[in-house]
Amino acid sequence: MKNQYAQNIQAIVVGIVLALILLLGSSSFVIINPGEAGVLSVLGKSRDGALLEGIHLKPPLISKVDVYDVTVQKFEVPAKSATRDLQDLTGRFAINFRLDPTQVVTIRRTQGSLENIVAKIIAPQTQESFKIAGAKKTAEESITQRSLLKEDFDNALSGRLEKYGVIVIDTSVIDLNFSTDFAKAVEEKQIAEQRAQRAVYIAREAEQEAQADINRAQGRSEAQRLLAETLKAQGGDLVLQKEAIQAWREGGAQMPKVLVLGKDAPRVPFLFNLGNVQGDS
Repeated sequence: MKNQYAQNIQAIVVGIVLALILLLGSSSFVIINPGEAGVLSVLGKSRDGALLEGIHLKPPLISKVDVYDVTVQKFEVPAKSATRDLQDLTGRFAINFRLDPTQVVTIRRTQGSLENIVAKIIAPQTQESFKIAGAKKTAEESITQRSLLKEDFDNALSGRLEKYGVIVIDTSVIDLNFSTDFAKAVEEKQIAEQRAQRAVYIAREAEQEAQADINRAQGRSEAQRLLAETLKAQGGDLVLQKEAIQAWREGGAQMPKVLVLGKDAPRVPFLFNLGNVQGDS
């Protein structure tokens, strides 16, 4: 009986020892997966040096590892600014960023969680960066040079977030708006420019048409001059008479039976229909 009791006690002790060994063994290491970085804290104090992907030993029971996601994150934030000509400018940006794995210890000490980083660092720095970028350009330039506005915004934001261990991958301008009065003024300006362009087109068309009339008139004048010179030259009477006969034929009238020609005849041949003369008689 005593031997059985002693064996039971021994088994319990062995079980407890094994359980303690397993507990100590499981809490003596940590596995950091790809896309993660860890911060080791012992008795509430963070150790220098980030834990990158792989397996790491740590003091059992008295240590803790905070794991951070260092893959690319996306955050959308609205922002307001004033242009160089004091026009209100509002926008909405999509920020693609990730945490610097080598800086997660500093991030843990100064900011804590990723939510705090977004709310306390990224959001206000986005506002300030947009104010800097917007103030460099007029409202009209913000429209016509949107890519340069984004470039100024990216440079300002990257420089401001880098010191907090946040790496900006890319930004996208989701929306960009101006005040109602300015938008109306831009629309009216575009309408005025279109009307001015239309007026210039009409003026040029009228000018071209006038020039065409001048060219046609000059052409007719030159043709008449050449014809006059032809008629004045030797044989001009024959040309004139030929033109008269051709005009008679093309007019569709009956060909006359008597044609008065000759040296003493008029320059335009005297034509008459003998049948008509006889009928009148």
